[in-house]
Amino acid sequence: MTSNRRGTTVREFPSALEIVTSRKFDAPITLVFKVLTKPEYLQHWWATGDDTMTICDVDFKVGGDFHNVFVTPDGTECSFRGTYLEIDEPTRVVNSWLFEGWPDAWATETHELREVDGVTTLTMTVAFRDLQGRAHMDRSLEAAADNSDANGHDASLDAMEDLLLSLVASGTER
Repeated sequence: MTSNRRGTTVREFPSALEIVTSRKFDAPITLVFKVLTKPEYLQHWWATGDDTMTICDVDFKVGGDFHNVFVTPDGTECSFRGTYLEIDEPTRVVNSWLFEGWPDAWATETHELREVDGVTTLTMTVAFRDLQGRAHMDRSLEAAADNSDANGHDASLDAMEDLLLSLVASGTER
C-alpha cells in the first residue's frame, strides 16, 4: 500500500467547458464512495487549512439537494449548492454544482470511481454551462498553484486521503 499520494492529482482540460481531475486512493471503492457522499465524512475533508465547515447538509438521493458552507479565517463565507441528478452506488454520482461566490458558474459535476487491486481512482468531471463560469475555476486553480495554497480542491483531496488512510488503518470502516 502506498502511504502518501499527496500531490498526485492529475488535471486535464479536454474541452473549453470541462475540467477533469483524477486521484488514486489506497482504499476500497465502497469506502471511497462513503467518504465522498456522507456528511459525517465530508465534514472532515471538504474544508481545509484553517477554514471551518459550518453547514454540511446532504439529502443523498436523486433529486435531493446538498448545501456545504465553510468560513475562512477572515470571515468569508463560501457556499456551495447542488442537486443530485444520478447515483449509481458505488461507482458514479452526478450533480449540479454552484459556488455562490460565482453565481454565473453553474456546472454539472460527475464523480466516477473505479477500483483495481485495492486502489480506487476517483475521476471528477466538471462541465460548466459557459466560458465565463469555467474562467472562474481557471483563475481559482491558478491562484492556488501560484500561492502553494494549502486550501482548495487539491488540499481537499489530500485531506480525503488522510481520512481514508486513517479509516483503512483502523479497520473500522470497510
